[in-house]
This record gives sequence, C-alpha cells and structure tokens, in this order.
Amino acid sequence: MSSATQGKPGFFSFPHPINASVARSVAAGVVLMAVATIVFDQPWITLLLSYGFIARVAAGPRLSPLALLVTRVIVPKFGLPYRPVAGPPKRFAASIGVVFSVTAAILSLGFGLNGAAYIVLGGLIFAATLESVIGYCLGCQIFGFLITWGIIPENVCEDCANFEQRAKRMAARGLRPDGTPLVE
Repeated sequence: MSSATQGKPGFFSFPHPINASVARSVAAGVVLMAVATIVFDQPWITLLLSYGFIARVAAGPRLSPLALLVTRVIVPKFGLPYRPVAGPPKRFAASIGVVFSVTAAILSLGFGLNGAAYIVLGGLIFAATLESVIGYCLGCQIFGFLITWGIIPENVCEDCANFEQRAKRMAARGLRPDGTPLVE
C-alpha cells in the first residue's frame, strides 16, 4: 500500500519508494568520505559516516546531511531523473552500512586499530561503489535472498517483487509509485 493511501508517514520512517538517483548519489558521497578517511588517515570521518547511516535508517533523508545535500542540491542542480525503487531493501542496505561504519569507528577510535578499520571501510567502499557507479545494490540483493529464504517475511515489502509493475500501473494513472502526481 502506498504512503498516499496509508496517510503521511511519520518522521521516523523511510521513504517507499526511494529515488534511485538519490541513492546512487548518496553512495558516491559515502565512497568519497570513506576513501578520504583512508587516504588522509582521518579516522574521525568514520563518526560522520556512522551518523549518516544511522540517520538515514532512522528517518530517511530527513536527518542526514549527505542525503539532504543530495536531495536538495545535487539532484536538482544536475537534473538527475526520478527513478523509483523499493524503499525497504534500500533501508536494509543502509543498515548494513551502519554495521560497517560503526565497526570501523569502534576499531579505529575505540581501539586504535586503524588498519583493521580501514579494511572494514574497504568493504563499505566496494559496496557503495557498486551502487554509485553501476546501480547494483549489494544490500538489496541480500535483502531479496533473505525474503526468498523466509528469513525476512514477504509482507515487509510486498511491492518489492513486482515494483516495476507497480511503477507502470501508477504512471498510467499519472502518479509516481509513492502516489504523488508525476507533474509538480
């Protein structure tokens, strides 16, 4: 069911659908921040990465400076297209980002293990690069496998399996998949 039929989502919610252009641009920002952490040996940046992921999981783009920059400046400035994708897999992927970034922060800032922290960040860089460069969301694929294996219930994202079909149905009615008008 779309947010339009459910009413306005709460502050601590995640958008469904989410704009793939936003997700890819945020992933590019994550790559830049993680690479800067390693190249300039600035482990404090792991705190910014951690906060960003936690904020995005908790409230979508509302509390994340990187996501706000992307949604309010980068996407409009560069005219990036609205390409809807299901939100729950993206939230799951961001949750994995929380695990990687918090682990890196604890290893580096808590235990002084910068080398181990930077290896963990390497995994984050790999996944975020796949998303930003070719649009392949590793976390979303894992989410799909977990639904297939019955670990995540299908009702968590009933639209996920047929999201493209939903987008086409809604577009035929002059709506985006989230129920808002195509023309603003």
